[in-house]
This record gives sequence, structure tokens and C-alpha cells, in this order.
Amino acid sequence: MIRAEMAFDPACRTAGNSWSLTAVMEKAASSSVLTRLSVMMFLQFFAWGSWFATLALAMGGNGLGDFIGGAYESAPIAAIIAPLFLGLVADRLFSSERVMGVLMLIGGLIMAGIAVLAPQGAEKGGLIVQLMIAYMLCYMPTLGLGNTITFTHLKQEEFPKARVWGTIGWIVAGLAVGAVGWSASLGIFWLGSVSSLLLGFYSFTLPHTPPPAKNKPLDVGSLLMVDALKLFKDPAFLVFGVCSMLICIPLAYYYGQTSAFLGATGFTQPASAMTLGQMSEIVFMLLIPFFFRKLGVKWMLLIGMLCWVARYVLFAFGAPDQVAWMLLLGVALHGICYDFFFVTGFIYADKKAPAEIRGQAQSLLVFLTQGLGMFFGFRMAFGGNWPFTNTPLPNTFGAYGVAPAANAPLMDGIKVLNEGKATPSFFESLTGMFGKGFPDGLDAALVSAAGADWKSYWLFPAGMAAVISVIFFLAFWDKSADGGDAKH
Repeated sequence: MIRAEMAFDPACRTAGNSWSLTAVMEKAASSSVLTRLSVMMFLQFFAWGSWFATLALAMGGNGLGDFIGGAYESAPIAAIIAPLFLGLVADRLFSSERVMGVLMLIGGLIMAGIAVLAPQGAEKGGLIVQLMIAYMLCYMPTLGLGNTITFTHLKQEEFPKARVWGTIGWIVAGLAVGAVGWSASLGIFWLGSVSSLLLGFYSFTLPHTPPPAKNKPLDVGSLLMVDALKLFKDPAFLVFGVCSMLICIPLAYYYGQTSAFLGATGFTQPASAMTLGQMSEIVFMLLIPFFFRKLGVKWMLLIGMLCWVARYVLFAFGAPDQVAWMLLLGVALHGICYDFFFVTGFIYADKKAPAEIRGQAQSLLVFLTQGLGMFFGFRMAFGGNWPFTNTPLPNTFGAYGVAPAANAPLMDGIKVLNEGKATPSFFESLTGMFGKGFPDGLDAALVSAAGADWKSYWLFPAGMAAVISVIFFLAFWDKSADGGDAKH
């Protein structure tokens, strides 16, 4: 088998046309490492996607609706703290794969605790939120650790080959949840626990990755991104940073409410339907280089922002009559929303920052978007207050943005009518992953009232995204960041 592979691979021959056993072994080792790291990426994002995508639907349908916002806030809180943990501990004291293994084993046990407590309902809601924050504090650092392990053992151009398996892992998680009929079930926490533990044990088998900052002096300025903050002296980067943070506020509405919304519009397994977003993400990820050359930074970012507007408009006007194509197209736009905005944003930050502070620049962008922007976005999406006060955040404009009050009676009605039915077989759940329809006997008035409420709700983040897009279009000018053939 090795001999046959060598016959077609010039890299396996020496200058004298003789066989090079060393070259064959290096090629085999590289392929083995890529496979192992791809499995790591798959498990890492499967563990997150297994419960995060339909968290609102599962909690809302099981007496935990008042705690959904707090549960979702666990992700941005952890995103803010994770860089400090990586800089102070993970990057300096212990090998990356061992830190990752320990964190995921602890996280898996915490998630198991959530799975045990969740059926007890609102009485344990506060504790569940605290445990969710603890889990995400374990999980979020593994995103950076996984990248460190991958970049240490793979060539830079091979990174996407491993990273794409993370997106596939998220897709498979959603399809699996839909296949077993768990979109609205608290069983998602058990799936998250088992997959987290599996990743934890697997991490100890990964290639040894020494701490990258071992024996180096502690640089507090680097940890606090002091040098990267100086990039804000450039007006273009200031506009980019502020708008990137602000646009993540309406983005949180998608992550936080789409599963509940799809459930209210008749989709039987929203977890599966939402995987269309990740599928489109893979497609547009491959097209990024082409569009980047043709459009440039400004138009790439602007198109990403405008797709947020389009998504929420589709949700709003598709809600009253549950128009399937409008709702699914809104989900599928996630590929453009994510790739054109986030991927382009990271590329822009990398180009603007001097080589010695590029890591700080990327951390700053994550802090602004996945941290501050998403934190306030989840708070607004679920009617929260300004931190440490009782003052509500401005999350409505007249009737727009008001929480869909008619949604709870509708979902309660669907749950009651479904309780008397036999549990569908695995095959029935599998074939109905993308199914749509309400149970017989459901009051049409409940569907109509919920549809009207959801329409008003989605128009508010659509308006926010539109305003931010206009500000960015008028204020951002930086031709230096684009290639010569890019349009401005």
C-alpha cells in the first residue's frame, strides 16, 4: 500500500529517483496528525452545538423560560474571561492538550449536573445559570487551546482542513438532536455532557504541545491588549471596532431566539433546520478569497451586516403565515452573515495590526464582538437590565422588540396536544427532521397571535442592524486594507 502511494507522489522520491522512506514516513505522520486534530475539532464543536442551538426551546418548554437569557449570557462572559486564563495559566504553565483535557472533563461533569437539575424546573433555575457559566468558563478557553495545538502541529495552509470539521461537528450535532427528537428536550444537556467528557479523554491523546509562553516574562500590557487599543487612533479601525461590537447586539437575537421561533412556526425539529446555517457557512467560507478580491473589506463587511437585516425581515414577514421558504432562507443567510463579517473582520484586523501585536488585535476583536456585543445582545433579546442595576436596557421601539407574549401559550398548547401521542420511532424522527406542521386540534388563534408577536419582535433587531449598517457605510473608509483589484 505504501509502495503504491509512493509511485504517484513525487515528494516520496529523492533527487536520484530512489525511494525515500523518510519522506513517506513524514507524509504519513502529517496525515495522521491532521486526522487526529480534525477529530478534535469535530468533538469540540459537537459538544457546543449539541445543546446551545436549541437551548431557548428546551428551557422554555420545560419551565425554565425565565432563565434563558442568563444561560445564554454564559458564553460572552466566558469569552471575556478566557483570554486572561489563557495568558496567565494555559500559555505559561501546562501543555495545551492537558489543560484542554482537564477543562473538558470538569465541564462534562458540570453539564451532567445541569442535566440532573433541569427537570426540577424553575426552582433550580438560578443554580442552572451559575453552572452554565461555570461550564462555559471551562469550554471557552479550549477554543484558543485547540487553535494553539493545531497551529503548532500543522502548516498554516492546513489549518482550514482541520477547522472545517468543527463546523461539520456542529451540523452533525444539530442533525443528531433532530434525529432523536430532542430539539425541545432537556436530553440535550446529557448529550452535551457525554460529548464534553469524550473530548476531555480524547485530548490526552493529542500531540504534545508545550506551553508557548513558558519561561517568558509576564507581559500584563499584552494580556490587557494595551498595544492593540492604540489601533483605535486610526479612525477607520475605530469605526470598524465600534460597529463590529454594535452589530453583535442584533446577532444575539438570532442565536438566542431562533430555535424558539422555529418551534412556534411549526418546525418539529428546529435543531435540524438550523443546521442549514452552518451548511451555508461552509459554502461561503470556500468563496471568501474570491469575494475578498472582488469586493474588498468595506463591501464584504457591509454585505454581512445587510444580510442580518435581510434575515430578520424574512423572519418578521414570514412569521404571521409561517412561510417556510422565508424562514429557511433567513436561517441559510447565516453563512454570509458569519463569513462575510467575522472572517473578513479577522482578516482586516490582521492586516491593520503590526506583526508583533496581531495576537492582541485578534483578542481585542473577540472581546468586542463575542464578549461585549453578544453580552448586551442577549440581555436585550431577553429583556434584561443594565449590569448591576434595575434599569431596563432599551430593547423596544413602541411595539417593536416587545417579547412575544403569545409564544408561551402556543408552545404550551403544542406540548399538551403532543403529550397524548406515542413517542415516534427513531426512523420517524429521522425522516421528520425538517418537518413542519402543528398538531391536530391546536387553536388557530394561538398560532395567529404568536405570529403577530414574532413579527413585531424581529423588526426591532432588523432596524438596529439597518442603522448600524448605514453608520458603517458612511463612516468607514480604508482603501489601504484592500488588494489592488478590490472595489470601494
